[in-house]
Amino acid sequence: MPTFRAALAALALSIPLALPAMAQEGGTTEETQRALAAGWKATFTCSGLFVARQTQQELDQNELSGIYPDYARYFDQLPPARIDQARKTVSVDYSPLMPPRMAAYRPGFGCTQLPVGATEKAIDFLPRFAAWPEYTTQDRGSAIGSNVKLELRLEEAERLEMPVISAFDEMTYGAGTRTSSVIVVRDGQVVAERYARGVEHETPQRTWSVGKSLTATLIGAARRQGLIDIDYPAVIAAWNKGADPRREITLRHLLHMASGLDSGENGSRTDRLYFGGGRVVDQAATGILEVEPGSRFKYANNDTVIAMRALREAMADDTRFHRFPYEAVLHKIGAVRTTMEIDWNGDFISSSQVWATGRDLARIGQLYLQDGMWAGERLLPEGWVEFVRTPAPAQPADAASRGGYGAQFWLMNNVPGVPEGTFYAAGNRGQYIVIIPTLNTVIVRQGYDMIGGARFEIERFVLDVSRAIQAADADRGLAAEDLRRAAEAENAPAPRRLR
Repeated sequence: MPTFRAALAALALSIPLALPAMAQEGGTTEETQRALAAGWKATFTCSGLFVARQTQQELDQNELSGIYPDYARYFDQLPPARIDQARKTVSVDYSPLMPPRMAAYRPGFGCTQLPVGATEKAIDFLPRFAAWPEYTTQDRGSAIGSNVKLELRLEEAERLEMPVISAFDEMTYGAGTRTSSVIVVRDGQVVAERYARGVEHETPQRTWSVGKSLTATLIGAARRQGLIDIDYPAVIAAWNKGADPRREITLRHLLHMASGLDSGENGSRTDRLYFGGGRVVDQAATGILEVEPGSRFKYANNDTVIAMRALREAMADDTRFHRFPYEAVLHKIGAVRTTMEIDWNGDFISSSQVWATGRDLARIGQLYLQDGMWAGERLLPEGWVEFVRTPAPAQPADAASRGGYGAQFWLMNNVPGVPEGTFYAAGNRGQYIVIIPTLNTVIVRQGYDMIGGARFEIERFVLDVSRAIQAADADRGLAAEDLRRAAEAENAPAPRRLR
């Protein structure tokens, strides 16, 4: 019997010839580069206008600036986007020989790109909700609400003021970084909150790869409901055929970023899916195995979107599947301004294309602080929090300096002074949810940092916020001690006078 390595080598030689050209990542011609740049402009304009409700000025300074440097030249040559407010579509011309790149909005699905070369008629094929799952219940799980008022906790307010204000100065935590929101939640209560760049508490922003951690949360909720098993092989039907060794890949492998699949030189650049209107099944599920599943860490968008595709196939009911994120998790925790976008084939692009407010991200962090419980209901399985924050068997090569990886969450186990057990979600352009169990604290930072520019120094910011909270606890302890001593002095018996 041939060994696994021998079979894998033979398969690697035989499969690439059968793959469609679109399965190979990146734009290799000027025509493709222009199409992808136009796709960026169409989809971000559409989502920014109809999901986030930004003004054109805000779009220009936030979503449409600081893009991938390799697209910038083509992007700058594009004409203004054509916006149809009535139909909620955005079109961007990029070639006299091709139809414009288009994105269309539908309630609950946000904006979806049409594939390169598609005409406006293709909008009729996009999935729609027959009835959008409206949010109808009261949130009783925490004090993070749309109309929340900051609780008067003077110790935290005084200690957190300096790091929170400094996060917006475009210098302290990275020269040129562009912070749009910071929220600190302690014991389920917002204790610090600040916004900039036209963003406020009801403004959704693209999560980028923070969406990966939401994906893990949804997989956890599905497992809680018995819909899926993270160790069952052959996660999608396309891999469960003939001699295909990809049938050995499990959801656990995917969540650990250890599928072993080829995802190009940079697994976080799935441009033909993100900006080219590609389908998950074409762009993410066609890679061949490079190494044995579970043996290598490689950060890959494909692993995340395949995990969601696996949930779709397991549920075998698209209406139920599309409602699941909202009904099983998001609306349960009051995250009613979060929108998960899909490809034109109906698969969630949940590795990046999720739009959420800072408070909604804080709610996700709070759900993990509460061990997957919300308002007395268990949404995530027992042990799920521990699963996502436990180091995966295969770790990043630079884990010692960058921190380790769990299951779609990063581990902040490389920063002296940061409380042990801290884990976090991270996304492009500086999106973060940091969960600090020992301090019962969630930190959210959102931004529009320049791609390829300075990175927001989240580790140093978390260290400063942690120290501020610890100092606030010390202040509160000292104040309590002063009150105790004063009470003891007041109640002490008067000294006897000498005769």
